Amino acid sequence: MKRILVSLLLCGSLNLNAQTIEVTRFGVVPNSFADATEGVKKAIEAAKGQSESVLNFPKGRYDFWPDRAIETNYYISNTSSEVEVPVKKQKVGLFLKGMSNVTIEGNGSVFIFHGKMITWVLDGSNNIAIRNLSVNYERPGMSEMTIKEINETSVVANIHPDSKFAIINGQLEWYGEKWITKNYHAVLVRPDQGILLYSSWDPFMKSKAEILGPLQVKFSGDFSKFKAKPGDVLTIRDRYRDYVGAFNYRSKNIRLQNVHMNSMHGLGIVSQFSENLTYDSVYVEPEKGSGRVIASSADGMHFSGCKGQITINNCRFNGMHDDPVNVHGTHLIVSEIVSPTSLKLKFKHHQTYGFEAFNAKDTVAYLHAASLQIFEQGVVKTAKLIAEREMLVEMEKPFSTELKVGDALENVTWTPSVTIKNSRFEGTISRGTLITTRRKVLIENNVYYRTGMHAILIENDAEGWFESGPVTDVTIRNNQFIECGYNSSPNNYVININPQNHKPAPKYYVHKNIRIENNTFKVYDYPILSARSTSGLTFVNNRIIKTNFLKAGEKRPAILLTADTKVIIKNNDFGTEELPIVKLQDMQKADIKSDIKFSVN
Repeated sequence: MKRILVSLLLCGSLNLNAQTIEVTRFGVVPNSFADATEGVKKAIEAAKGQSESVLNFPKGRYDFWPDRAIETNYYISNTSSEVEVPVKKQKVGLFLKGMSNVTIEGNGSVFIFHGKMITWVLDGSNNIAIRNLSVNYERPGMSEMTIKEINETSVVANIHPDSKFAIINGQLEWYGEKWITKNYHAVLVRPDQGILLYSSWDPFMKSKAEILGPLQVKFSGDFSKFKAKPGDVLTIRDRYRDYVGAFNYRSKNIRLQNVHMNSMHGLGIVSQFSENLTYDSVYVEPEKGSGRVIASSADGMHFSGCKGQITINNCRFNGMHDDPVNVHGTHLIVSEIVSPTSLKLKFKHHQTYGFEAFNAKDTVAYLHAASLQIFEQGVVKTAKLIAEREMLVEMEKPFSTELKVGDALENVTWTPSVTIKNSRFEGTISRGTLITTRRKVLIENNVYYRTGMHAILIENDAEGWFESGPVTDVTIRNNQFIECGYNSSPNNYVININPQNHKPAPKYYVHKNIRIENNTFKVYDYPILSARSTSGLTFVNNRIIKTNFLKAGEKRPAILLTADTKVIIKNNDFGTEELPIVKLQDMQKADIKSDIKFSVN
């Protein structure tokens, strides 16, 4: 008990009147390998009557099975479509609904989940802390095997002990606890270089599999187009995102501290319409010594339609099939103008739908989808989800006649400020950080190491992913960008500002006020920065160091600027007497101030 008091005092979150609830009072026994789900439910229920409580887990292993778990029904952004997963039902290990002032104290415990489960759901809850614990699965959703021998007609691989499999009629099948992989997605991990490459399970599906020894399988077939070498790890999962690692919904003041997410099904830690989220020392990476290379089947942390302050500090990301951090809102498209104040809106992306994207009193922006030009704002009077993919929204005042069917609405109220600092991003097939929010963004003192695509991507679109919106105040400073972008050549820009305004509005700039300063870029290729439709872009006091990590491509612009204005490029050290190529498209000389030469198209 004394150790808990010290821990909470150091975190500045202790009310001395907080009630400590020992989970062992409810039949939960650490290291028993018994199902803790029912007992933990009772401990959570006991906390509901307290003004402030600590759910205390003595250090040990706790197992959670879906059999007695609470079943929920959530539509979660960026997960599976209604065709892929028609029924939205999820089993949850720790379910906190409508609760306040609760700390889950793990004391260094490990929570092991079985089957397909969301580890925790915080729904309509306030002032929740989760600390000092690790999350893992008895059988992770990711299967992994290390290539030992390879030629054009066969592959010999060692299967990771956690990756359960069977050979049926000569074909290898990956299975888990009450699930089987059916819709294969494969990524090749090259541990000696710390890179992830797109791959395929197809040649293995068409091959004949036979067991050579314990956990060793030989595949015989056509592998002439399968690109790998001994020591590579092929990682395979189901591409459908039917589960997420954890889910924060309509909750606020959530703090994660010293939390290890060693494996997660589907999308990672998802926060949807939540407020004030602080993630300090959260590690999305395989357990040390496990021999595994993947921690998440998709993103590490995903924030959809949040507000307040998001802070990510002292975190690590390593081993993901998608982006470590993605922060965005959702554009809904006008499908019908019902009256001068009422609209029908549709969710258009197949993975994002079914939730209340607008509520009464929310401020919204009206914009043209093709240009992303915001032309008006309004306030919602009433909003109702009338179908899985359709909302009926009534505004407090009539909107202008400029609004047409096919235009888009963004929820301005639910947009967060974001700070990402002192963190490390590596071991990802795709980008390091995706960020689209109009409020203040600070990205500083981080290391982006060999991210497969852009280390930082700022987009905004209303025709593809429908992820909103514009940025207005972004500072990227004192970061190290090391050999990023190898999966996106030739447009492998380390930082890419790329709004999807396919029909730009004249003299309208989607993004504003982006400062990139005092960073170190270690690059093996030419591209460093690409920016489109941005007003107020600063690239100053950065240091660029050339490496020989991979062979450089054809010579091309280090900085590519398209339809930007108020650009400043000064005092950067490119480490060579040969100055880089700075290319301008759809711009005038007056749009830029630079101490190096540039070409204008």
